[in-house]
Amino acid sequence: MRIVLALMLALIAGCSREKPPEAQAPAASAAAGVREVALAEAAQRQAGVTVEAVSIRSIPQALHASGRIALNENQTWRVGAVTEGRIVRVLVNPGDRIEQGQTLARMHSHIIHEGRADYRKAVGELARLQAAETYALRVRDRARRLLEMKAASVEQLEHAETELRNAQTAAANGAVDVERTRRHLVEFLQIPADVPEHDPSGPHEDDQDLIPINSPAAGTLMTRSVTAGAVVQPSADLFVVSDLSNLWTIASVNEEYLSKLRAGMPVRIFVQAYPDHGFPGRIARLGEELDPTTRTVRVRVETPNRDGRLKPEMYATAEIELGGSDPALFVPQGATQEVSGQTVLFVKRGPDRFEVRPVAIGRTLDGAQQITSGLRTGETVAVHGSFVLKSQLLKATLGQE
Repeated sequence: MRIVLALMLALIAGCSREKPPEAQAPAASAAAGVREVALAEAAQRQAGVTVEAVSIRSIPQALHASGRIALNENQTWRVGAVTEGRIVRVLVNPGDRIEQGQTLARMHSHIIHEGRADYRKAVGELARLQAAETYALRVRDRARRLLEMKAASVEQLEHAETELRNAQTAAANGAVDVERTRRHLVEFLQIPADVPEHDPSGPHEDDQDLIPINSPAAGTLMTRSVTAGAVVQPSADLFVVSDLSNLWTIASVNEEYLSKLRAGMPVRIFVQAYPDHGFPGRIARLGEELDPTTRTVRVRVETPNRDGRLKPEMYATAEIELGGSDPALFVPQGATQEVSGQTVLFVKRGPDRFEVRPVAIGRTLDGAQQITSGLRTGETVAVHGSFVLKSQLLKATLGQE
């Protein structure tokens, strides 16, 4: 009896020592990252889950360089005043669409009244000179008649003709002076020359007494650095107008790739706002010097922006095609899912089983996503309906908790 009791106690003790390893097995599997989703074939068909074998495709060799979106300086205009003065009215705000010749602001300046005074003086002087020319012409004609009647000498006629030529020259010079002062007002200051005299000290100055600041081209008003009442100098930039339909991307390329670059090479620009869309562009110019700190060269890429989605000062990645090709694995973009901050694929392991496989992704090309690691050629993955498998995974995770 004692022998039987001892054997039973030994058996119980042995069983108790074997239980802990069995309890720890699921924890070890979870630590190894082995996760699967089960979904019956009928449920797969109903949910539209389809699978496809992964294959290799060729992609163009490309260089990736970080950069930023910038204004196209060839299509950017910094607008200032033509003379010193005081801003009376500002008519636009940043972000406004501006037409060529549109008035951005109006300013008062002493040069307006001085210019009109010079113009009126020139007009009055011209009238006097024209009257003198008319008089000299009558004198010359009278001397000619008297000479024909033998009542005047040739010398008197020649003197009258000289006086007439002098009067004609003075009148012509007077006309030039009138045109000069008029063009100064109309073309340089862009205000009318012939206006009736009035009291300019009223509560509201007329537009014809204010110098307009006009936009030289159509575009978008980027900045406005002036307000009504400000006194400005001709050297100040009051407005910046830019045509945003074509921008520059300034990329920094490592020195080792400089020999592979040339103007005209195609480039695709990616920004965080549209990560799956590459904006086409072309290299316009390579920098003339390297940055002494980063050992990179600035590459300027002409980037069309007709739909206006790109904004100046966006961070960007320039993908520069180098001309060759490399093999790579691609899957449809809808095949990848985000699980716990990781990009995963559902790799088929049986008729109703899928492995949740973390992968690393690369570039996007024609609606397909490059897989740079975590997947092998020939493996079968869910390419449509992967979100259903993700839902199954989340349900299973909640059930375990």
